[in-house]
Amino acid sequence: MPGSPPSPSPAAATPIGTIADDVTGATDVAVALRRRGLRTALFFGTPGPGTEPPPGCDALVIALKTRTVPRADAVARSLEALEWLRAHGARQIYFKYCSTFDSTAEGNIGPVLDALADALAAPLVAMTPSSPEHGRTQYHGYLFVGDVLLAESAMRHHPLTPMTDSYLPRVLESQSAHRAGVVPLAQVRGGGLGRRLAELAGQGVRYAFVDALEDADLAVAGRELAGAPLVAGAAGLAGGLAAALGRSAALGRAAALGRAAPDLDEPDLDEPDLDEPVPGGAAAVLAGSCSARTLEQVEAMIAAGRPAYRLDALTEQDPAVLAADALAWYDSLGGRAPGAGAPLVYSSLEPEALRRVQEALGGDRSAAVLESALGRIARGLVERGVTRLVSAGGETSGAVVAALGVPGGLIGAEAARGVPWIRTASGLSLLLKSGNFGDRDLLLTASHQPGPARRTGP
Repeated sequence: MPGSPPSPSPAAATPIGTIADDVTGATDVAVALRRRGLRTALFFGTPGPGTEPPPGCDALVIALKTRTVPRADAVARSLEALEWLRAHGARQIYFKYCSTFDSTAEGNIGPVLDALADALAAPLVAMTPSSPEHGRTQYHGYLFVGDVLLAESAMRHHPLTPMTDSYLPRVLESQSAHRAGVVPLAQVRGGGLGRRLAELAGQGVRYAFVDALEDADLAVAGRELAGAPLVAGAAGLAGGLAAALGRSAALGRAAALGRAAPDLDEPDLDEPDLDEPVPGGAAAVLAGSCSARTLEQVEAMIAAGRPAYRLDALTEQDPAVLAADALAWYDSLGGRAPGAGAPLVYSSLEPEALRRVQEALGGDRSAAVLESALGRIARGLVERGVTRLVSAGGETSGAVVAALGVPGGLIGAEAARGVPWIRTASGLSLLLKSGNFGDRDLLLTASHQPGPARRTGP
């Protein structure tokens, strides 16, 4: 368990440090923090000894790949990230999980939260997966995806983390050693959030799910929780926290520079930088997510006539061979590969086809083969001059950044809400998309010849 790091100097203190359980979730939360005025650095994996964050950061985000790994590994990696963040001045820790609360009966949300709460001596942890801009809302502790309950959505059939229960306290209690409760919407909107949290803590409840239907509810929660040692949730609540922290950070910078306090009520910090140019260069798309939205996006690319190559794990189980064949196909495209004709390599499958693969190979084995192949393909594409990689799916994106050895990058313009370009020190630009994010044409437009950045919707 992390020890107590030396106290940072005031200049080195960072208001918030975030631990995300997958790569695309990390980009989503990083851009939510950035939108609210926090200078944010994103790292893929916990930085090694001697690695320092860029100067002047208000927020540090560490992207892990712990959503579906063995529970002990998820806990160990999360505690390692916590230790690094605390050593670099993080005064508040945010544990970022998916807005659909992706997990299994064993975890890993509960075990990681238990470990982080113990390490930080947090008696009560408030949280919510609500993210209204993405159609995720919580009411009386039940999670909705659009207009339906979580367990009635497409998430019920997710290949790795099928969600068959919509009542979040019950889901978390099945994974944790502690009790969970709810802060009803009426108390959030009626000024009783703090009282309700104190009441739950007095009853021995450790985790409190805060109802939220609108961004205004998340802003209320963010103001109330700005001083809590540990908070958890999706990017929505992180944005609420950042709204409170961003004001303090901006005022502090102005004071340090001897400038007048900025008028923080004027800028619309919810808007991404639409005028910031997207990166240029040859592009390619890698898709591994089997979510309904990614399947639509893959279909849109194929329907538009983009070159497309499907990885078939039933035909070949050696990831090196799968990757070599895909790269040979890419080489055969010649001049069609760069620019407007950016190609697609995908392993995304419809539910019935996915079931057949998993029955034949096993879920873990099929996922490992395809993720390894996609990582190798990403490395081969970069060696061939691709400078823009678009990746669809959290597990796929984790495999891509691991294969490329990318340590992190700066958050750039958003191609869709919560889907920013990440500019790395090597000149490579990455767009890492959660399976459910973006409109039907996101993969198509993000990999097109560059033009002005445009938001295409959640």
